[in-house]
Amino acid sequence: MSVVRITRFKTDPANDEEMLARRTTLIAAVRASFPGLTEARLGRLEDKSWVDHWYWDSAESMQKALAGAPTMAEAGAAFSVTTDVTAETAEIVDVV
Repeated sequence: MSVVRITRFKTDPANDEEMLARRTTLIAAVRASFPGLTEARLGRLEDKSWVDHWYWDSAESMQKALAGAPTMAEAGAAFSVTTDVTAETAEIVDVV
């Protein structure tokens, strides 16, 4: 069953472009190291915070990537320009 990892965070507006570039680098590194990431979508909320949705083909694929993330320089770099990070995971139960 597919899952989505939803991460909410803030950035200093002066770091928005850098965050976007680092996120792109991180996604490429995750895809190269951990199969199963099917889609990544980033949105900006009205309060200027961000919500990032990463869709995985399975919970197992996502868990492997999460376990490996602390060893990835790209993850550290991407999150170094963020604050107030929270994350949650949801099982996809319906797509219309």
